[in-house]
Amino acid sequence: MSSIAYYDAHGDEFFARSADVEKLPHLTRFMARMPPGGVVLEAGCGSGRDALALRQAGFAVTAFDGSATMVRLASRHTGLAVLHMTFDEMAWESAFDGVWACASLLHVAPADLPAVFGRIGCALKPGGVAFASFKLGQGRRFANGRWFTDLGLDDLAALFKAAGCDILERDVSSDLRAGREHELWAAAIARRAA
Repeated sequence: MSSIAYYDAHGDEFFARSADVEKLPHLTRFMARMPPGGVVLEAGCGSGRDALALRQAGFAVTAFDGSATMVRLASRHTGLAVLHMTFDEMAWESAFDGVWACASLLHVAPADLPAVFGRIGCALKPGGVAFASFKLGQGRRFANGRWFTDLGLDDLAALFKAAGCDILERDVSSDLRAGREHELWAAAIARRAA
C-alpha cells in the first residue's frame, strides 16, 4: 500500500488524531517571518489544521494533499478549496511568500527529495521562507501502513541549500501528540535567496 492509499483508506481516523493537536511553536515562528497577509502554500496539508491556523492569522492560503480523502476532510475543516495533487505536480514559480510542509515530505522517497525541494524553492518568491519537518533518523522505513523517510538536521539543511535556500533556524523537538512525546522531529525554516 502506498502512503497516499493509506490516507485514502484511513483518512477519518488520521483526521480525528491530528486536526485538534496543539499548534506547533514552529508555525508561530514561521508566521513571524512572513509579511502581513502574505501568500502561503501548505504542501501536504493532511487534516488542514495548519492551513486553518494560517488562514485565521490573515494569510492567503493555498493547500494541497495527495489523498482524495484528506482533501475532502481538509476542505470541510478549513473552508478552503484544497487542491488534490502530489508534490511531483508542483509547478509554481515565485508565487508564495511561504511554503509550509509540516510532517508531509517524510513520505517522499529519499531519491525524490532533491527534486521536491527544488520545486519548493521555485514556488517561493525571492526572500520567501519555507518550513519542513521529518522524523529524526536516517533512511527509509515502512511503519504503520506507510513509508517514511527519516532525516537528520544536516540532511535537511543540505536539501534546502541545494534548492537555493539558506537555513534561518533548525532544531530537534518532541512530538506534541499525547503518548508520542518520545518521538523526535528534525525541523528547519529556510529563506530563498533574494
